[in-house]
Order: sequence, then C-alpha cells, then structure tokens
Amino acid sequence: MPTDMPPFLPFLVAALLAAVTRGRLRSALMLATPIAGALALTGIGSGELLQIQVLGYTLTPVRVDELSLMFGYLFHLGAFIAVLYALHTDDTLQHVMAMAYAGGAVGAVFAGDLITFFLFWEVLSLSSVFLIWARRTPQAIAAGFRYLLLQIGSGVTLLAGLLVYVAATGEVAMNHIGLEAPGGWLIILALGLKCGFPMLHMWLTDAYPESTPTGAVFLCMFTTKCAIYALTRSFAGAEPLIYIGAFMTFFPIFFAVIENDLRRVLSYSMINQLGFMVCGIGLGSALALNGTVSHAFNDVLFKGLLFMSMGAVLTMTGTTKASELGGLYKTMPQTTALCIVGAASISAIPLFCGFVSKSMIMQAALDQGHTIIWFFLLFASVGVLEHAGIKIPFFAFFAHDSGRRPAEPPVNMRAAMAVAAALCIVIGVFPEATLYRLLPFDASYHPYDMTHVVTQVQLLMFGALAVFWMMRTGRYPTEERAVNLDFDWIYRRLLPAAIRGGERVLSPVWDGARKGVVAQFSGLVALLFRYHGPGGALARTWPTGSMAIWVAVLLAVFVVVYYL
Repeated sequence: MPTDMPPFLPFLVAALLAAVTRGRLRSALMLATPIAGALALTGIGSGELLQIQVLGYTLTPVRVDELSLMFGYLFHLGAFIAVLYALHTDDTLQHVMAMAYAGGAVGAVFAGDLITFFLFWEVLSLSSVFLIWARRTPQAIAAGFRYLLLQIGSGVTLLAGLLVYVAATGEVAMNHIGLEAPGGWLIILALGLKCGFPMLHMWLTDAYPESTPTGAVFLCMFTTKCAIYALTRSFAGAEPLIYIGAFMTFFPIFFAVIENDLRRVLSYSMINQLGFMVCGIGLGSALALNGTVSHAFNDVLFKGLLFMSMGAVLTMTGTTKASELGGLYKTMPQTTALCIVGAASISAIPLFCGFVSKSMIMQAALDQGHTIIWFFLLFASVGVLEHAGIKIPFFAFFAHDSGRRPAEPPVNMRAAMAVAAALCIVIGVFPEATLYRLLPFDASYHPYDMTHVVTQVQLLMFGALAVFWMMRTGRYPTEERAVNLDFDWIYRRLLPAAIRGGERVLSPVWDGARKGVVAQFSGLVALLFRYHGPGGALARTWPTGSMAIWVAVLLAVFVVVYYL
C-alpha cells in the first residue's frame, strides 16, 4: 500500500516513547520500529513527497529516488540489527539517543533540500555523542567532548558552505554541487570530516573505542555512511576524491598493525573501507558509484558484525586489548565463528559480501586508466586482510591463552551477529538476486568470472602467507600496553603543551599589566575621593551668590568661544 509518511518519523516517535516505557514493551517497540519503517518504504512513492515554503525557499523534507531509497533500506536494516544487539541493556539514555540517531540518519538521506539535510546532520551529531558518554568512564567523557567539538566544527563548516552556495545560486535543492560551485570546498570539507578524510579522521579512532559495547555498533553504521551518501549525491566525479580515497585506504593500515585495542583497530579499518568508497565517488562512473553504494551497504554488515563481536568480548571480559585476550574460542565458540565470518567478508574472500562490492570499485579504476590507484587499492586489500581479517579474530580468540573463560554473550547479541553473518554470506553468494537489484545506477557487473576470483584468491593467499611468516619469525609488531596517537597528538598533546607554555611565558606579563592597571585605577579613585569625598571641595554646599558668579563666568566663556 503506498504511503507518504516521512520515513524518519517512526524513529523520532520511538525515541520519545523509549523515554517513557520500560522492559519488554520498550524492547518490542524499538524492534518493531525499523521493521515497520522498512515495510513502509516498500510502498512509498517516488519524487518529492513533502514540500513546505519557508522564507521564500521551497524545502523538501522527503524526496525519494533510487539512491535515497537504497540508503533508506540500509539504515533500517542497520537499525534493526543494532537494536536487536542492544535489547539486553536497560539504559534509557542509550535507547532514546539510538532511536533519535537512526532517525537523523534516515531523515538526512531522504532530505531533498540542503536546509533539511543540515538539520538532520546536526541531529546525528548531538544524539551520537550520548552513545559515547553513556559508558560513563573518564576516558569516555573526555573522548565524547573531543568528538562533539569536531562534530560541531563539521556542522559550522557545512552551514558556512551552504550559506555561500545558496546566496550565490539561490538554489536549496540537494543535488549535484561539485567543487567548482560557490562554497563547494567548504561543503566537501564538512562532509569529509564526518567521512574520516586524512587529518580529519581522529575523532573516529578516538571516540568509537570509548563508546559503549552497543553504542559502537550504532556509531559504525550511520554517521560515516550518511557522509558517503551526501558525497555520492553532491560530489560524484570530483577528481580530488580519487586521491583522497586512495590515501585513506593506505595510511590506516600502519596504525592498525601496531594498535593493541581491537576496537581501535576496527576504527582504523573503517577509515580504510571508507577510502574505497570515497575513491569510487571520485571515479564517478556508474560502475564505481554502484561499487561505492554496495560497499557502504556491505560495510554496515561486516563492520557491524566485527564491532558486535568485539562488543561481546568487551561485555563478557571487560577488555578488548589484544595483550589481555586469547584462547576465548574455548568458551565462546559461537562468537568466534561469527567473528570469522565478518573477517572473511571484510577481507573480500569470494562467496562473502565484501568480494562482490570492493571489486567493482577496483575494476572501475582499471577501466578509467587509473592503474596506480588500482595498485594502491590492491595493497590496501592486503592490509585489510592483515589487520581485520587475521589480527582481530586471531588475537581475540586464538593467540596466547589469556586464561579467561567467559561465557557466550546474551542470546540477543548472538542473534544480531547471526543475522549480520547470514546476510554477509547470502549477499556474497547471490549478489544479483539480493544487492545488485537495488543499486541506483545503470551498470552491469559479474563478480564471479575467472579473472576476478583467481586474482583475489592469489592476493589473499600471498597476503596471509606474509602475515604468518612475520609472526613465525618475530617480525610482526608485538601487542604492547600503550595508547598510540596519530594526528590527534596535535590537540591531545601539542595544543595543551603549547597552552601551558604560553601561560608560563605570558603570566608575568599579565601580572605586571594587571598591577599597573590596578595602580592607575586606585590613583584615579583617590583623586576623585579628594575632590568629591565628604570633605572634598566639590562636595561642599556653595552659596547662591557664588553659584551665580560661576554661571556668569561659564556663560561668558561660551559666548567668546562661539563668536571666535
């Protein structure tokens, strides 16, 4: 049945109801919201379904086309998996903000104008930070404030770019903008911050590992994918994105190799996968854009699955540090198997979902003559195998026996992981019947030809051989109890040190200036008190005759000055 209900509305209503309900009623309500919303999407019309006039501009809160519908289905699916995973928690704050967060993401992808998109962009920022603070540790509180500061910076930059663009063009419709448009660089900078562009990525690796076990699953599904959607919509074919994306696939590998916190490893891995998508947006062909959209879809599944598996480990052991884990497969075999499915998917092993999407982007790079970029993506694929395909499951479940014997996580957590794992396999085996039929651009692609399969299998075999050789010979970096900083060193170490140094230098100057000002002010007060105080000359009562003389003198002076 066709419906014109705004797709974001059920989530916002569910957020309000989650605040006043408890127990099974709240769980049923939250679980039903993405299911009902997805069913409504199957009957939603196409085009601009809702428009309002504001200050002479036509706003379109709901605009439905193939691209927005694809991401709409993705966010409803992601919300269902994340809600199912979080059902065992009894934290009202997390549930309310998770529903608002999902509603903000859905609202953003269906926004047909830039103003509505900006409003939902801010809903994403404000609601998501509470999923970090909800862990209620000093580290989470501090990381949340740093996260919020950069998210607000993204919003301010986006608003500035939109104001320039709208003022220059008079257009508010959210369509292709391009870098050459007025304000285009500001807009892409704002989107790039939320997408994890190099040197703008530090909020992701800083805050995601400090969030709650369930909050990290929501976080990995919405913010960055919403930025990918906006880049696809507004900046497809922007050539600088090719090189930015290629670098994004490359640099996180080296940080992930030396990182001890496995959720932080996954955060670097997320930047790596986002790099493939950004590169595909820059390539701009129908094949590349389909690869970007499909890889965003699959990333929600396999990255969500990996974050869920590490969240299960964190819930049952209290840590995700590789140096403190190992041997968990003995008492967590189901979680181990599900994690391996996620690792195989992100590594793009044939018959898993990552293979049928990542190869589209790489093929598009070759088709357009970007051979060097293709080599970067090829190297990055090996890096993914190392830090996400091997390191995550190996050090969490199979490495040195930590002596921990935790039980399996709650059944709802395992059910959510099972749903994601099943979809990773089904999409990988039957891409044409599942994923490809939803893609928004007209391009045909067949992943299971001999060249693609043989090339990928050879790549994976040699990559795995290199990793195991380094482990056996002691050349693989050991897990050390340390916090590794990359670009966030600037604002977590350099900036505070500079402020303290500046305070030491300027403090004597400030003290001297303050004392001088106080001394001058004290002298002025003493002078005024001398003449206007109780015994001052100007405070006495003057005779009428004296006052008349002074008035005459002042009048004479005024007349002389006026005529001269």
